[in-house]
Amino acid sequence: MSNASPGGDGGTASLDEALSATVRRTGALAGGVYLLSAQEPMLGLAAVCGMPRATVAPWRRVAVSAAGPLSEAVREDRLVWVGRQEDMARLYPNAAAGMPYQFAVAFAPLHGARRYGAMALVWSKSHPPSLTPRERGHIQSSARRLTRLLDRAPASWTVPDEPRTVPLRPPDVDPAQDRIAAVDLVQRLPVGALGLDLEGRITYLNDAAARLLGRGRDRLLGNLPWQAVPWLDDPVHEEHYRAAVFSREPVAFTALRPPGRWLDFRLYPDESGISVLVSPNHDRHPADAPPPRVTTPLAAPEGAGTGRIHQLIHLSAALSQTVTVADVINVVADQILPAFGAQGLVVSTADSGRLKITGYRGYDPRTIARLDGLPLDTEVTPVGHVLRNGAPAFFTDPDEMARAHPKASALSDKQAWAFLPLVVSDRRVGCCILSYDHPHPFGAGDRAVLVSLGGLIAQAMDRALLYDAKHDLAHGLQEALLPTTLPHIPGLTVAARYLPTAHGVDIGGDFYDLIRLSDTTAAAVIGDVQGHNINAAALMGQVRTAVHATAGECPGDVLTRTERVLADLETDLFVSCLYIHIDLARRRLHLASAGHLPPLLRTPAPTPATRVLEVDPGPLLGIGAGPAADYPVTSAPLPAGSLLALYTDGLVETPGSDITRSIDDLARHLTGTGDQPIDDLADDLVRHAVPRHAYTDDIALLLLRSP
Repeated sequence: MSNASPGGDGGTASLDEALSATVRRTGALAGGVYLLSAQEPMLGLAAVCGMPRATVAPWRRVAVSAAGPLSEAVREDRLVWVGRQEDMARLYPNAAAGMPYQFAVAFAPLHGARRYGAMALVWSKSHPPSLTPRERGHIQSSARRLTRLLDRAPASWTVPDEPRTVPLRPPDVDPAQDRIAAVDLVQRLPVGALGLDLEGRITYLNDAAARLLGRGRDRLLGNLPWQAVPWLDDPVHEEHYRAAVFSREPVAFTALRPPGRWLDFRLYPDESGISVLVSPNHDRHPADAPPPRVTTPLAAPEGAGTGRIHQLIHLSAALSQTVTVADVINVVADQILPAFGAQGLVVSTADSGRLKITGYRGYDPRTIARLDGLPLDTEVTPVGHVLRNGAPAFFTDPDEMARAHPKASALSDKQAWAFLPLVVSDRRVGCCILSYDHPHPFGAGDRAVLVSLGGLIAQAMDRALLYDAKHDLAHGLQEALLPTTLPHIPGLTVAARYLPTAHGVDIGGDFYDLIRLSDTTAAAVIGDVQGHNINAAALMGQVRTAVHATAGECPGDVLTRTERVLADLETDLFVSCLYIHIDLARRRLHLASAGHLPPLLRTPAPTPATRVLEVDPGPLLGIGAGPAADYPVTSAPLPAGSLLALYTDGLVETPGSDITRSIDDLARHLTGTGDQPIDDLADDLVRHAVPRHAYTDDIALLLLRSP
């Protein structure tokens, strides 16, 4: 992606000025503009104002599908406000894990000629937990202004490789200041005084600060304190700076200067930077000091830093929500690749002594075909060596790769690689490869985070592989128990659909059947066994067999005899079932129900209408009613060209809603679908049901159209 934006520098400048003005107008601490990527369903941070880029690095790219306030604002095209950290943790726990700070935030969608993305605004924790109508109006009008700027661009906006840092321009003020007097004032103070910009770099310090920190001015100016001063190189100290930047509230902490001198640090942030006061702490005794850290006197050791730590927490939270192997691949591709600036991904798993590639990004499929199925001990690529040793391997350029594995660098046009073994409890699950289009150095901090990340990916992948295996087995078994084809009955057009539950590996108990009795008669059956497990599936097969054995008799007798079979099985599961005897010659329906939902009957044009066929209910199968069970038979006419719909509760049941209203809604929708092919109609009814809720039960649907 390019750093350029449409309209040249003028278009970028206009957007930056509008963002800066929005932050000032709304009284926010900081703001940003996220744009939708044209290549993938991702939101990329294009510009940030009032906050350093390094601080927001973990959230530079966010998947549109992610469970967070930014993605929700774009998906639902509405303003999303989170006024307190407690609300963030309650509503968006994944996002809160990576942002453990006290602040308020608003996300407003940028939706004009097309969906561009969203605007983000951040306030300090002192902001009331709710927006006033005036504030809401300011935010929405600012979002509309940004959207108009995006609409007027002569070409498509692109997400830059790195977000632009937009200065927070204050209203015009007199720039003339008596700098000499200010310097003299600070030099006379008995405490150390430092000025930091929002990136954390030291922009000014007095002599007392240099003495207390024990470093010369030339070693401090322009550097980060935790990099210039070895004994401050601790993620805890950097975290205090990040907390001050995010909250814009004063922060105080105490640090030990070896061998035994305690210093107090007080941070006072605003939109331009941070003022730091350093003074000796006389209340703590040197004996309170922990053992000194061993560091080199020339430079602070490179570490992961709190930015990387929070990034790791953020990615860990995302991986914890994955269920399938595809989910894991998508999280790695959508969040981990951009977080580390990589352009390619290959994830392979150990399968029967070979490496099976389960997902990839940024590679030619022909390259993947050559790599798929290599033996675990392959020497063609570093994967075999990495899996044998359980240690990662990093190659910064093709020359380094060629020295270790001469054939590997010729397999693709990538220029740098990180090979991360996926190991869980000494079991080799597979390997994750991140690759780069250009040579890429891997610092110690990057390597440490990537190794930790490899462990998280391994655990997520191990869970996902187990889930997929159980899921495939379970639903393969269930599909084997359902009819593979429905019989042909002259004049009767049929369609059936079965959708397994959206989550979970258990087997459902929904079933349907169509039994041919003669050229003009048939039996339609639909039911639902209680539970989602092997027992439910087995009982479903036994119920289908029992119904087949007595089909053609009176519908009430069919259910009564099926109830006897379940009584003999001594099952503790209940079954709902609807049995319909269809007489095409006499155009009559004869129905009996064991506690199942009523079917729908749509009559044809010129005045199509759909009604619920009320059936006198009988008891659920399996409740122990035995021979005394009574299943009344209800008869109804079957007009020519009518459509009969049988379904299970997964099609209409929504948590918190009245199921009767849901059935009425389905009937109204069926009336308005028109005279489309029956297979298209079945798909339409499923699509109508599924978007309304995340369905947590199986869906079975059987449609029959009479001649």
